[in-house]
Amino acid sequence: MSQKNNRSKQSLRPMLVAFGVIAVSVFGLMMIDRGNSTGNSSNGASIIADNSETGMPAVSTDASAAAEGKVQILTTSNFEHMVSDGVVLVDFWATWCPPCRIQGPIVEDLAKDMGNRAVISKLDVDDHGSIAALYQVRSIPTLIIFRNGEPVRRFVGVQEKETLAQAIQELL
Repeated sequence: MSQKNNRSKQSLRPMLVAFGVIAVSVFGLMMIDRGNSTGNSSNGASIIADNSETGMPAVSTDASAAAEGKVQILTTSNFEHMVSDGVVLVDFWATWCPPCRIQGPIVEDLAKDMGNRAVISKLDVDDHGSIAALYQVRSIPTLIIFRNGEPVRRFVGVQEKETLAQAIQELL
């Protein structure tokens, strides 16, 4: 009977070692990724960031940046103020989301095209999950168009610039 137990333990040992190596590797990758995504400040100051390593567009938290055609970063503290007046497109996204990386340059081009006619903005759902929960964002990217503080259109998944531009134009 003891030989049978020894064989069972010996056959499980390589599998347990492999599982341990995988767990340590995953934990290490998570820590590296967390270190790369914690560089953004959300203190409301004007921030222009070129995230070329992540493929995300240059963005700003300065309200006057809309006139320059820049994507604005929304936070929990400035969200209500930013969406309260006029037409505002909010891209709910996350740094780890591949479709969001596809949507990013589209949103940046749209901001350039819209200029000061509409505000084009982004909200990171990992950093500001309470806002995403408030608007029942369950999949990303989700794009919501607000008019005078009220959500009026919602798009889920990657959207073409023309689709978004037409929806905004209808609300202007």
